[in-house]
Amino acid sequence: MHGLDEEALKHFEQMQEDGVQPNDITFICLLSSWSYAGLVDEGMHCFALMSTVYGISTKLEHYTYIVDLLGHASHLQKAENMVMAMPCKPHVAVWKALLGACRIHRNMELAECIAK
Repeated sequence: MHGLDEEALKHFEQMQEDGVQPNDITFICLLSSWSYAGLVDEGMHCFALMSTVYGISTKLEHYTYIVDLLGHASHLQKAENMVMAMPCKPHVAVWKALLGACRIHRNMELAECIAK
């Protein structure tokens, strides 16, 4: 949120070197940082690491940041697909992130679909 995405990555790498096991909150912080910085590849990689490497179940907050990250980076279709593939019912925060991206990128067609 404060433009310290590189520091967030350094701390995460340091945690790994020190053998500190990340938890779901660690990944919320990382995804949040990369969402604000617009680092799509890093965010998607991080999201994949959660379950495949660390065995951490994704939560609504993780999906919210991924949808926000994809949407702000103009990947609206990927963001919409992510919402539709969520294992839980999307919360208002997820819809708000996608709707906000529609507003930024002037995609009224998708925005109307979301509103319905």
